[in-house]
Amino acid sequence: MKRLILLFTTLGLIGCNQERSTDAPVGDDGKAGSIAKVTDLKSDSVVNTSFTDNSERFLRFEMVVDKPVKETWKLFSTAEGMKTWAAPVVKMDLRVGGVVQTNYDSTAKIGDKGTITLPIANYIPNEMITFKVELNDVFSKKCREEDQNLQEVILLEPVGENQTKIISTMSGWGEGKEWDKTYSFFQEGNKWSYEQLIKKIK
Repeated sequence: MKRLILLFTTLGLIGCNQERSTDAPVGDDGKAGSIAKVTDLKSDSVVNTSFTDNSERFLRFEMVVDKPVKETWKLFSTAEGMKTWAAPVVKMDLRVGGVVQTNYDSTAKIGDKGTITLPIANYIPNEMITFKVELNDVFSKKCREEDQNLQEVILLEPVGENQTKIISTMSGWGEGKEWDKTYSFFQEGNKWSYEQLIKKIK
């Protein structure tokens, strides 16, 4: 079920006065939640750079992969690309208002039990894609009824000619213990999922 977590999905612009989340890693400067610079990221690691701003939580992971940005984009924007690391069954309708559908049962078809549907809010080719996250019955009724703003923005930034920096940011979280549990679920699962992406590329 952890693979469910992979999917995805508003962009938190980092301001100098933001309050950093205590679940973010400690940087070289000793400050919790320090945002990793490109030079701090290794191509074999996923770094948690989550933070809060005006009590809004942003769950963020950053990594650098050894693949040009155009090739990295295909891993997020095509069914063939996502099948290599995200889920064995994928259907992609890449357009604003389109959807990506997945199923983690390799013997299933899209539409069978377990199919996950994620609307595509917007995208810019080779730069970014935003997925609306619709929680399923793994999560509490309260969270499912309050997930209208939950989404993940994935940004791609070229690092030279042959590397890409990936920044995944989820926002739109609710409040309360059940939402804290949901946040923790995605915090663990997104990290695991992006580690699978790195393994695939390596």
